[in-house]
Amino acid sequence: MSRKPREEHDRPHRHHYDAEMLSVEEARGRILSYFSQLSVEPTPLLGSLGQVLGERVLAPFHVPQLTNSAMDGYAVFSSDTTGSTKNAPTVLQVIGVVAAGQIADQPLKPGTAIRIMTGAPLPQNADAVVPFEDTDELERGETVKPDDTVAIHIEAEPNDNIRQAGEDIRQGDKVFEAGHILGAGEVGVIASLGRSEIQAVRRPVVAIVSTGDELLQPGENYRPGKIYNSNAYSIAAMVTKYGGIPSVKGIAKDTVESLETVLDGALDADLVVTSAGVSKGDYDIVKDVLASKGEIALWSVRMRPAKPLAFGLLDRKDGTRVPHLGLPGNPVSAMVAFEQFGRPAMRLMMGKPQVEKPSIEVLMDDPIINHDGRRVYARVQVYVDESGAYRAKLTGNQSSGVLSSMAIANGLAICPDDIDMIDVDENAKVEMLDWPDDIFGTL
Repeated sequence: MSRKPREEHDRPHRHHYDAEMLSVEEARGRILSYFSQLSVEPTPLLGSLGQVLGERVLAPFHVPQLTNSAMDGYAVFSSDTTGSTKNAPTVLQVIGVVAAGQIADQPLKPGTAIRIMTGAPLPQNADAVVPFEDTDELERGETVKPDDTVAIHIEAEPNDNIRQAGEDIRQGDKVFEAGHILGAGEVGVIASLGRSEIQAVRRPVVAIVSTGDELLQPGENYRPGKIYNSNAYSIAAMVTKYGGIPSVKGIAKDTVESLETVLDGALDADLVVTSAGVSKGDYDIVKDVLASKGEIALWSVRMRPAKPLAFGLLDRKDGTRVPHLGLPGNPVSAMVAFEQFGRPAMRLMMGKPQVEKPSIEVLMDDPIINHDGRRVYARVQVYVDESGAYRAKLTGNQSSGVLSSMAIANGLAICPDDIDMIDVDENAKVEMLDWPDDIFGTL
């Protein structure tokens, strides 16, 4: 798909950049320069989903360890069934039963069969399994027991319905390298090797601090003039979504003492995230306290929403420092800024590659207006129309205070900072919010 052609005089206006503003890439690059991969630690396998392996995983044994049955049926000599049909079956003497987890107590002999369940080790000498439905067992309406006979209705071939030892993984195989991201399949494979614990890059702990006298915690009784603290909850949810451990530290009032107290309780984290207090017109206590506890830089980023951004380092008592990301106070701005800057920082700490959010090209149902030369991240809902084309529509009011626009959105449509408008039926790139981040990053 390509952008709809325009007449020369209708071509998009290209904005002149504000030299004091950083591009999204410049701001992200500066932020990421302060982060590195966290340590590797023993991790319970059940809690390792999405983490990065910190060790090479080798197979200590074959998987499966023993040759076993792939079906419920009868272990046989395939040569005993030569020429068998339903009208002219081969009748075999049943000499035993093997359930999953058991070992046959005798080898198979010519002219005999052993009833076997899926996953049960194959009896010695057997070279095929005939499923129940290809015998007369179902017709008889009763379970065949040892010393009974069974009629075989098909001609079996060697290795029919058998899983060979080591068919999945051979002893000594390199199963996964360090650096591999653990998905559900990987967790299952490691469990099949008998491991309940794995060495993995630990998850970052992200402390979340909200600031402002106007904030109430959800669950408190409403009071006129107050607003509920949504930012802590949305950012904590994003931290969880991207593999971290959120640590919500509560609300700091607009006093030096309150903010210092809350921040002191956040310094044991790997990243401190604050919301509000980073705009030029915001209450100065926030910026002053952050600066007094380390160093802080206030930036204007060429993006909308989320133009104001702060980043710095906060001093710990032991002489080390913890990175601090200061998000805008408007709820949509906070979420969009965390997508662009918090998520990449978390990926770096977790040892994951830096990949862009999965994106697609769509046709717009609504125009995206860029009136001030900033990259616009418009909240959109992507869908497939009757022709099979991807389209996107705005999720209503695009004000940075309208949080419901993020709840409805499944993507962010981007209007570049040097384009003043993407019109209806023109192409836009959409960063998808709901697709796995690693869809393009693990091949």
